[in-house]
Amino acid sequence: MLKKSLLTSLSLLLFCSTLGAQQPEADTRNPTAGDRRPETTVNQAPSRLLTLTYTDAVILGLVEGITEYLPISSTGHLILTNELLGLNQNTPLTPDSASAPSSPNPEPFTLKEAADAYAIIIQAGAIAAVVLLYWKRLLGMAAGLLGKDPEGLRLARNIIISFIPAVILGLLLDDLIEFYLFGPVPVIIALIAGGILMLAVEGWRKKQSISTEQGGSTKELDLPDLSVKQALTIGLLQCVAMWPGTSRSMMTIVGGYVVGLKPARAAEYSFLLGLITLSAAAAYKTLKSGEMMMQVLDPGPVLLGILIAFISAALAIKWLVAYLTRHGLALFAIYRFFLAALAALFLL
Repeated sequence: MLKKSLLTSLSLLLFCSTLGAQQPEADTRNPTAGDRRPETTVNQAPSRLLTLTYTDAVILGLVEGITEYLPISSTGHLILTNELLGLNQNTPLTPDSASAPSSPNPEPFTLKEAADAYAIIIQAGAIAAVVLLYWKRLLGMAAGLLGKDPEGLRLARNIIISFIPAVILGLLLDDLIEFYLFGPVPVIIALIAGGILMLAVEGWRKKQSISTEQGGSTKELDLPDLSVKQALTIGLLQCVAMWPGTSRSMMTIVGGYVVGLKPARAAEYSFLLGLITLSAAAAYKTLKSGEMMMQVLDPGPVLLGILIAFISAALAIKWLVAYLTRHGLALFAIYRFFLAALAALFLL
């Protein structure tokens, strides 16, 4: 029943996104929104447009919140959803001169660039969900850094070690990744490859679990018990998820499996590592593109999308931990194949 529910709900979400894309040339959802592709003349730049509607924001918020911590790639889903909603166009967007930034962008900011930036910044909602659900772990880590909680200090050390590879490679490769990989074809490839990897790792984990049970070992590895090498292994695997469609959650959960964590613990480590990784990515993108993005996108839908992402992410986290404990990753691999086929059908 859970399998059918997940597949049905996500399929309906994508179908709704498709309906949102099939709008007439003049956007009837908001009479002031105008065409997503405004006509311009040589001497007249397009004025500020409502390029992100409230309907778009609700859809993107749901997609981000539901998929961020599930091993099915939130970035890949957002890229595909942007395609379906018509937010992938290279339409130049020019802010009102009255609100133009002090250091204007030397090149026109496009609708696709604004949507790609929002796909990162909307993660703030998912970040807040982890803070709400795992505040005790976070307080323990803070106390550890102040020398008051040895277990919290070890967990904080592990999270920081796992984060270091991503911050180094992320800063080096950010522009290249956005230029070459933020598109439907790379996402479809990553969805298929990730599904194959998940099935292989899930089969390996079950064999390891049987061997452990037969050997009489009952002690469960907890997050503060990870060694430096194990934490670094998870961090390196997380870097693979810089390819959109791969899924940061998938790679960190797989990394947790590899180093010996049970599914629920691997998911929890993924959430905590995601907190610092996503915060860094969202902060970097906000500093880099946030000012210009807010000049060309209306703040109401932007904030609504983040709020929707927060609520849906909190619900998705609670469900994922319970599901992984009982069933593992196989369902998500099947879903990735299904989504890749659906995306190829509609987009290619």
